[in-house]
Amino acid sequence: MRAICCQAYGPPELLVFTDVPAPAPAPDEVIIQVKACGVNFPDLLIIQNKYQFKPPLPFSPGGEVAGIVTAAGKEVKLLHPGDRVVALCGWGGFAEKVAVKASRVFPISESLDFVEAASTLYTYGTSYHALKDRATLKAGETLLVLGAAGGVGLAAVELGKLMGAAVIAAASSDSKLAICKAKGADHGINYSTSDLRTEIKEITKDKGVDIVFDPVGGSLAEPALRSLAWRGRYLVVGFASGVIPSFPANLPLLKGAAIVGVFWGSFSEREPAINAKNLNQLVEWIEQDKIKQHIHKVYPLKQAAQALKDLQNRLVVGKAVVQI
Repeated sequence: MRAICCQAYGPPELLVFTDVPAPAPAPDEVIIQVKACGVNFPDLLIIQNKYQFKPPLPFSPGGEVAGIVTAAGKEVKLLHPGDRVVALCGWGGFAEKVAVKASRVFPISESLDFVEAASTLYTYGTSYHALKDRATLKAGETLLVLGAAGGVGLAAVELGKLMGAAVIAAASSDSKLAICKAKGADHGINYSTSDLRTEIKEITKDKGVDIVFDPVGGSLAEPALRSLAWRGRYLVVGFASGVIPSFPANLPLLKGAAIVGVFWGSFSEREPAINAKNLNQLVEWIEQDKIKQHIHKVYPLKQAAQALKDLQNRLVVGKAVVQI
């Protein structure tokens, strides 16, 4: 079968489009004929050997797939050949077929197309878990989203608004902020041309924000933390800037605030019942047209490396998807 293969750790330019053996299912696995695969920041990290999970070489990146089950292991009871599914495979998705543990595979309805399904789990799953389970967002609170035009950021903007928050989107350009406002953001801050803290003080009338959603890290982290209101919650979602921030410990003390980690991948494994309930809610909202992924571009499989390069160069607004 055809696949994008990481044969040596490094940048997307080192990925190879080649033939590899088709997988066979272990007893607790299914084989999925991949129709589409989401492009996510962990894909960039995993090919550089910088991610929490380190598959042995060679491997295909791509951790979020949608497709059709073609075979099931002998221990799999609830999934069958022909089922339409989405799955969290961790890696292996930039290929025509992938083997995935059945516990990481979720059926989807006929009404959800494969491209939209493959662009949903990481972004909406992460953002909903962050806002609902980790921040316990309440209607009427103020939410600041950093990197708001990225995949998880734009999902957080949309979900935050749906959940009743006043949403402040922070992004690096006015064109990106325009998309955030189209998704429901009440306010926008261009942090390339404006001071983040000054803008937040003006928007909130010096009160500060209740929740910071931060998938960026880097130089924006401390001013965002300093902008929290009393009993605020700072969500550590990721480090797209490439820099893991360090915080003065007195800042959360003075504000009675909490710095809260968000690792949706581990959550989905450790608390599968809550995760399944979250995903069912997201699918319901998608089918009701209450949330809709912003698709930046759909790339063919042989251009998956270019999709990762575009993500690395911050050209992707919303979500990029590889279609097989």
